[in-house]
Amino acid sequence: MDPLSTGLAGIALVQKSVEFIKSNISTANDIKDIAGAIDGLLSGEKQIQQERFHSKGILGQHKDAAHSVIDAKLAREQLDEVATLINNRFGYGTWNEILRERQKRIQEEKERIQEQKRIARQRKKERDEIILVVGSVLTVAIILLLAVVGFVKLV
Repeated sequence: MDPLSTGLAGIALVQKSVEFIKSNISTANDIKDIAGAIDGLLSGEKQIQQERFHSKGILGQHKDAAHSVIDAKLAREQLDEVATLINNRFGYGTWNEILRERQKRIQEEKERIQEQKRIARQRKKERDEIILVVGSVLTVAIILLLAVVGFVKLV
């Protein structure tokens, strides 16, 4: 996906999520009713920030500088608005609790992935060691076989 469409996807996701939350916040009985929209909002804002700070190419950075700054400000403004709506609907501190829980889950996922990579590296190392041992044993066996065959021919 090119950087411009990534940015557009981010702001569109933010706007779509905010619209859904605003239209459903008063009827939501549980935070689960709007959880998908909150995830979309946070993902869209993350896309916008990534596009803003990680855009490739010097020309692209200068060309879209105003656009990326304004999108980031709009996304931040909408995040603050949704935070207020959620805190008003479900009690003060709910938004911060959501952010903490999300950060905790992201961290757990990173740790799980790192653990899987560590296990894969360990298995590869063990496999390589087995291959080395088997190769060494086969080499010694072949040398011994050749020595025995050579000895038998001499006798």
